[in-house]
Amino acid sequence: MPTSAAGSSCKRKKLGGFTLLELMVVITIIAIASAGVAFAIRDNSGTQLEREAQRLAALIESARAQSRASGMPVRWHTTDGGFRFDGVPPKALPENWLGTDTRVLGTAMLVLGPEPIIGRQSVLLGSISEPSRTLRLATDGLRPFTVQVPDAP
Repeated sequence: MPTSAAGSSCKRKKLGGFTLLELMVVITIIAIASAGVAFAIRDNSGTQLEREAQRLAALIESARAQSRASGMPVRWHTTDGGFRFDGVPPKALPENWLGTDTRVLGTAMLVLGPEPIIGRQSVLLGSISEPSRTLRLATDGLRPFTVQVPDAP
């Protein structure tokens, strides 16, 4: 027998739906996940330029090592749409950028050996889509080429 007095044994029916607390927890989780994704996604043109600069630094060091091993100088210079290493066997090193957004600013030619100590050299890379974004590959002649952010003018 159901009674309506306080402390009665009557059970109430639970209504369907979500509580405000449950909705707030879900919204908080979505906000945190969205913030994580936003921080994980980087500017594509900047990432591409950094990748190209790191790749070129590795290729230049490889050409420098080949120059020392063979005793012949290797020269790196830009071409239309890419670059070339003179003094290494044909097709030994890549001659194209990974993407179409990278360019060399100014005229650049690097001499990579065969001496273990070369002169101070650098090349400035830029992004076509974002002209203000540049990176410099440089060496003091003794250490390997490294990627640097150029000083602001």
